[in-house]
Amino acid sequence: MTDTTLLAMPTTKEVRTQTRAGRTFYIRTFGCQMNDHDSERIAGLLESDGMDSVDAIDDADVVVLNTCTIRENADNRLYGYLGQLKALKDRRPGVQILVGGCAAQKDRGLIQERAAWVDVVFGTHNTHRVLDLLDKSEEWGPVTEILEQTTNLDEIPSHLPAHRDADHSAWVTITVGCNNSCTFCIVPIVRGPEISRRPGDIVREIEGLASDGVVEVTLLGQNVNSYGRDLDLNGRKPLFADLLRRSGSVGGIERIRYTSPHPKDFNQDVAEAMAETPPVCEQLHLPLQSGSDKILAAMHRGYNADRFLAKLEMARQIIPGLAVSTDIIVGFPGETDDDFERTMTVVGQARFDSAFMFQFSPRPGTPAADMGDQVPASVVTERFGRLVKLQNEITLVLNQEQVGSRQEVMAAGPSRRDQAVANTRTRGNRIVHVPGEWEPGSVFDVSITRAAPHYLEGMPLS
Repeated sequence: MTDTTLLAMPTTKEVRTQTRAGRTFYIRTFGCQMNDHDSERIAGLLESDGMDSVDAIDDADVVVLNTCTIRENADNRLYGYLGQLKALKDRRPGVQILVGGCAAQKDRGLIQERAAWVDVVFGTHNTHRVLDLLDKSEEWGPVTEILEQTTNLDEIPSHLPAHRDADHSAWVTITVGCNNSCTFCIVPIVRGPEISRRPGDIVREIEGLASDGVVEVTLLGQNVNSYGRDLDLNGRKPLFADLLRRSGSVGGIERIRYTSPHPKDFNQDVAEAMAETPPVCEQLHLPLQSGSDKILAAMHRGYNADRFLAKLEMARQIIPGLAVSTDIIVGFPGETDDDFERTMTVVGQARFDSAFMFQFSPRPGTPAADMGDQVPASVVTERFGRLVKLQNEITLVLNQEQVGSRQEVMAAGPSRRDQAVANTRTRGNRIVHVPGEWEPGSVFDVSITRAAPHYLEGMPLS
C-alpha cells in the first residue's frame, strides 16, 4: 500500500483542479536520500493531478528522471538512459519526458542540447513547479526552468504532497542546501546555501506522519549539525540537539535517524541528546573522507584525523552500543602512498561498522576537478581494493560479535530473495534476516544466530 499526504501546505495557495486524471507516470531516481525524498514529492504532485504510478516505463504517459551529479558515472548513466528514452519517444510521441534534480541544475541547457526529445528540464529548486512546467510544455513545447536558489520556505519539498512507498517510514527535510566548501563536492552549487526549516514546522510534520501510521523518521540535511544557524527565534538560534529532543517527544514515533552530520560540527550536545532521547537510534553516520591531514586540508574538511577520532571516541563513550558508518574517498588529487596508508590506519583505529567507499572522480565546477597531481586510475583501483578488503574484514568481525545477542529490530518487509524471510533492521541499522511474515514497521526482539559480511540472521524471541 502507498500513501499520499499533504503536509503543512500553505492555506493561502489555490487548490489545483485535476487535469490529468487517468494518465500514468514513472519516476526513476538517481542518487542520495535527498533525491529519493524529492521523488516522493514529485510523485505526490502528479497523483494530486489525478495521475497513477506504474512500474513499467512503457506503460507511462509521463517519465521523470530525478538526477544525481555527485559522481561521474551518475552523469554517464543519465545520458545513456536518455538515449534509450529517445526510442520510447519515437514510438509514442505523446510521452512527456522530464529531467530534474542535481544534474539538471548543473547542466541546464546541456541536457536539451544532447537530448532534444526531453520536454521539461527543472532544477533542485523547482520541484514545486512540476505541474506548471508540464502545462507549459504541453502548450509551448520543451521548457527549461532553473532557479538559482530557494529563499522561500514554502518551496522546500516537505511542504508538497508526498507519495511514500513505505507506510511505516518517512524522510523529513530539516534543511536544504549547504554552506560548506568541500573541494570535491558539487552540492553547494546545485542545492544552494543552507536554509533551515522552523522547528515547529518540522515537529508538526512529524506529528502528522505519526498520526498517519509512520513509526520511523529520518531527518535529512546536507549538514544536519549546522541546523538552525540561519534562524532567529526570539533572539535564540535553535540547535540540532534541541530538534532531536523535540522530535523524540512525538507520540507514536518509535525510531528517529538522521543524515548526514559533518565531523567539524558534531559536538557533545548532539551525542547527549541522542543518548537521552529514547526514539533516537544508536546510529551515527560520520564521514571521514580521508585519514590524511594533508588531504583533509586540501578537501577543506575543517578537521584532522586526530580530531575526527576524538569526536568518534566521545560519541562512543556517551552513547552505549553506538554503530558508526562513514564515507571515504580514495585517490583524491595529490594522495600519495603515505596519505593512503594514513587512511588505512585511521580506518583500523576507528573500526567502522560499515563504510561507503568511493574512487575519486572529478566533478566539473568543483575546485578538485582542476587540481594537479591527479592520481592514476590504476593506482586508485589498487588502493580502493585494499581499503574495501580491510573494511569488509572489520565489518565481519563486528557482525560476528553480535551473534548470541538480543537485538530489537523493525520489520521492513519480505526479502526479495525469499518471501518467507523478513528484512529487518536493528537500531544500529544492521540488516537482520528473520523467518516469518512480519508487518512492516512492527518492532520485536530477536536472538542473533549467524553473521555474514553484510547482514545478520536472527530468530524471534517471544
